[in-house]
Amino acid sequence: MSDTPRSRREFLKSAAIAGVGLGLGSTLLGNAAVAAGAAGAPITTSSRGDVSATRRRPAGQKPVHDLTTNPLEKVRAALIGCGGRGSSLHGNLLDTGFVEIVAVCDLITSRAERCAAAAKKHGFDPKVFGGALDAWEAVCGLDNVDVVYIATPWEWHAPMAVKSMESGKHAFVEVPACVTVDECWQLVDTSERTQRHCVILENCCYGPEELFVLNLVRKGILGELNHAECAYIHDLRSTLFETEGEGAWRRNFHTLLDANLYPTHGLGPVAQYLGINRGDQFRHLVSMSSPERGLTKFRNEKRPQGGRFAGEKYRCGDMNTTLIKTEAGRSIMVQHDVISPRPYSRINGVSGTGGTFFGYPARLAVNDGSSHSWMSAERLKEMREKYEHPLWAKLAAAAKASGGHGGMDYVMNWRLCDCLRRGATPDITVYDAAAWSCIIELSAKSVAGGSLSVAVPDFTRGLWKTLDPLGIAG
Repeated sequence: MSDTPRSRREFLKSAAIAGVGLGLGSTLLGNAAVAAGAAGAPITTSSRGDVSATRRRPAGQKPVHDLTTNPLEKVRAALIGCGGRGSSLHGNLLDTGFVEIVAVCDLITSRAERCAAAAKKHGFDPKVFGGALDAWEAVCGLDNVDVVYIATPWEWHAPMAVKSMESGKHAFVEVPACVTVDECWQLVDTSERTQRHCVILENCCYGPEELFVLNLVRKGILGELNHAECAYIHDLRSTLFETEGEGAWRRNFHTLLDANLYPTHGLGPVAQYLGINRGDQFRHLVSMSSPERGLTKFRNEKRPQGGRFAGEKYRCGDMNTTLIKTEAGRSIMVQHDVISPRPYSRINGVSGTGGTFFGYPARLAVNDGSSHSWMSAERLKEMREKYEHPLWAKLAAAAKASGGHGGMDYVMNWRLCDCLRRGATPDITVYDAAAWSCIIELSAKSVAGGSLSVAVPDFTRGLWKTLDPLGIAG
């Protein structure tokens, strides 16, 4: 929650994450335990040596792949983290028309107060919490909250989500949902034990292009899928050296880990195309990183913040490439590069026996005898209109008016909260949150082992074998 550079740095450096960056023990984020200990959340770090092992379901727990809950007349939401991302989510929630903001929280109280003021314009009067690292605990303790939105730095996600679910609330968590495999299991086990949803807020699954491709896949246009490519390529060099917002904490991960640090924006959509956790499953991965050059070069040449970061050493390679093999034999490439001077891309590529789609820019080829070239812009436009996803068609006007990454944020928030309103199972479950987020630690282990093959745990504990792929929302 803190955006104070010194406190963020000390909080991270004091934790076991530094030790894992060097030795790759099974605990990647001891600072989650530090946060939990201060707040009383039931989280402990683990010393298990095999992070790839699938853990047995504890007695008394039930799967949540099809969890339904009582319908709600309105969804009562609380927000922890009112910075740039949190305030954007807050605006989308207000625009849905059926979500009531009942509490807002941020370490920097003025941010929470700004969100509260915006909520009051919509007729709400949320409680405001802030000013202390454990202020968020009180939010979880409120008895008039259905779902807690968590938009804080990554290392806070798991302890806050666990505390929310233990308190009887659903947890909607920003990306990545957590940083360690241990935390992935904590989220899964807590969701199953409490029968509360734990959803990763992967907005890229709700973009118009991603929904269009999902519809193509479900309609069989691309045939039997065999390969996908995805990425998070985004030049964040200036952002990483800012002293407020993400820059106050995100750069620290580059000093501690050589890994695929932010996999879910690209991986989430292609995992849904391929039916991961629903008919297929990640089996193992290998990961490799280029040398670290760009962040050091930028720091030395630009001397951001007057050169105050001159002594920092960066571990994360400029480009990480992770290859995943699935149980069905398919392959996925996931790349991470936030350093190179390169246009933004999530690649968003998927290939099958009937056709291939690649994004950035959007290109489509189908198996009709003309696949040696991408189809024309005119024909692609026709395909976009013919196979537009019904959810985007339904919400396009409201999404564009509300904003947030071209409207995808609004569609995500509307859809997920509508599922709560109807008591339906959300499109994204805790098993997806775990599978997509575990790539961080597993890729770090592979890189440290010289591109060692690392098995991916089965967070569904075998359920994936019998589940149908994600359908098309009506």
